[in-house]
Amino acid sequence: MQHVLNEHIEFRPDLAQEAEQAFFYALPAGSAVFVLRAADESAEPYVGKTSNLRRRMLRLLGAPEGASRRLNLRERVRSISYQRVGSDFEAQLVLYKLLRAEFPHSYEKRLRLRPAPLIRLLMENAYPRVTVTMRIASLRGESRYYGPFPSRGAAEQFANDALDFFKLRRCVEELNPDPEFPGCVYSEMKMCMAPCFKGCTDAEYEAEATRVEQFFSTGGHTLTLELTRARDEASEQMEFERAAALHAQLEKLNKLRSQLPEIVHRLDRLEAVMVQPSHLPGSVALIRVRWGRLCAPVQFTVNAPTVVGSVKTPSSMESRIGAALELAPIPEVSSAQEWMEHLAILKRWFYRTAKVGEIFFADEKGELPMRRVVRGVSRVFKGEKPQGDLSETAGDYWAFRAKEIGLE
Repeated sequence: MQHVLNEHIEFRPDLAQEAEQAFFYALPAGSAVFVLRAADESAEPYVGKTSNLRRRMLRLLGAPEGASRRLNLRERVRSISYQRVGSDFEAQLVLYKLLRAEFPHSYEKRLRLRPAPLIRLLMENAYPRVTVTMRIASLRGESRYYGPFPSRGAAEQFANDALDFFKLRRCVEELNPDPEFPGCVYSEMKMCMAPCFKGCTDAEYEAEATRVEQFFSTGGHTLTLELTRARDEASEQMEFERAAALHAQLEKLNKLRSQLPEIVHRLDRLEAVMVQPSHLPGSVALIRVRWGRLCAPVQFTVNAPTVVGSVKTPSSMESRIGAALELAPIPEVSSAQEWMEHLAILKRWFYRTAKVGEIFFADEKGELPMRRVVRGVSRVFKGEKPQGDLSETAGDYWAFRAKEIGLE
């Protein structure tokens, strides 16, 4: 489709040999996403991606050799649309948009997208609780979503371990508090505030839910501060047994936080920039992530000066990258389903053992770590592997975020 792919050419199988040869060699010998269309508009198009467009078109549209069983579409195809890409991630993003437009009822199966596991804090409920889900219920709901996690098991493990530090309910029933209700094992173990039989006031339960929300929103940093202060106060008051117990809790919490992937954020605050190789010489592709949604790639020329009118003005790399990112259109996501699909594509790339490109996450104000982004652009441009300074440790990163939003 011309509104998805940016190059379009007609194909005729009756071209003279020299003209046909010139036609194929005019196609780029690089990575691309393409669609082949027949003269019959009702016929299903052929969609694919390739690391070498010229070679793939020669194979599909070239004159067949003998009695070969290889797929040949020469007599059916009448047009070729394609778009050059510089990386597998960019190809996946373009292919997703193309298949979504061409096959609205089957594109998920064709892409084999697996929803990203998320932790959901149900704030709509009178007595909020935490659950693990692979579905965003609504774009406008009051629930808080955190993720994406590598697997449902990882999300459940983190949620369960996190709730051990709180007394939020773990039952899934709709509660109708009744003082005669016997409660459950968690209330007996003092691991739940027991709103089911009025073991606490509504205000007390709401305060506990707020603590849980702050915990997930800051990657556990607010609870680290709370336990650290309580331990220090206990030490000053010579309550050494209590101080030792709080220190043990801190060690358990630090271990839990160290296992939290850097990509896990509250989804409506997930801001980042991805740096990928570009198909254009001397360039990289910048892909902005806004609120957990993927923007279209922006091609950034690494060594080119800024042009103001007809005058070339030297500028810092940081300001040039910032200006380039401003060109990225804000992604318009029409449904929670589409938001989930963006997260699925991002999650698939991030959790790969070996991946091309780098990603840098913004702070709570939406400000990117530009110095690190500049170094990342240089590494991707040169084809170097990420260095040890690619990202902060989980604890330092979340400490910075908590400070930014005034929770420290």
